[in-house]
Amino acid sequence: MGQVLFIVWRESVEALLVVGILYAWLTNGDAAARRGLPYLWGGVAAGIVAALALGAALLGFSELLSGDAQTYFQIVMVLVAAVLIVQMVFWMRKHGRTLKKDMESSLQTNYQSGNWWGVFLLVALAIAREGSETAVFLYGIGLGQQDASRGALIFAGVLGFALAFLTFYLLQLGGKIFSWRRFFQVTEIILLLLAAGLLLTGVEKLMDLALESSDWLSSMDFTMTLTAPVWDTSWLLSDSSTFGSLVSTLTGYRARPALMSVVIYVVYWVVVSSALGKSKNSQVKRAA
Repeated sequence: MGQVLFIVWRESVEALLVVGILYAWLTNGDAAARRGLPYLWGGVAAGIVAALALGAALLGFSELLSGDAQTYFQIVMVLVAAVLIVQMVFWMRKHGRTLKKDMESSLQTNYQSGNWWGVFLLVALAIAREGSETAVFLYGIGLGQQDASRGALIFAGVLGFALAFLTFYLLQLGGKIFSWRRFFQVTEIILLLLAAGLLLTGVEKLMDLALESSDWLSSMDFTMTLTAPVWDTSWLLSDSSTFGSLVSTLTGYRARPALMSVVIYVVYWVVVSSALGKSKNSQVKRAA
């Protein structure tokens, strides 16, 4: 539930940011600028429909599969969700600072030409992007939330959406402590932890499936070494407890991690940290 709430909250805030920038520009303009408002709301509706269509397509395609094929498809979606989360973090790092400026520049162009279909397309693509990412994330998360009831997951999604509106309102008020800059810094870390957890879940389930289907593979000394627990911290925090399960799903924490999981986790953070460092250096060079 924690993953669902966080993803819906974070993605909804980003979508509200895009709509808020466009809405503020159009409403603060003259009568000609306000003619773009119907196109704005039309784009919001089109983006939501596109995201819902993708979600329905994922569920429909999954239902067509059965047995191992469905399981493999779900595992692939978990790994895709992990990659998309990391990609989203880097995309926001690259475009976050100039997002408002770029959108307002595009609006100015549409205003001068009198062609508001550009606004419709801009917001539709933005909402569809956030919504489709949410659909993929939630589908991938669903593989690790099979013990949760559908009602609980829906409640978490609705709560996340409501919190997004509250967060957006507070962020619009501004402030040194709770600002857009701080929001993206904190949620960036949480997203990367969440991606690490999804990556581990996908790889571990893939390994379990491989071991179940092959007695020869499960009997190999190398495989037994990779799957053997490295340590046991269940005495400190069990990942089967309520709080431990939440920490596990949000960060990839394992009370009894296999060697394979530890290696993947370390490699993940080495690669991500290196890429973040290169991204920061390139931003400094561009600013200079």
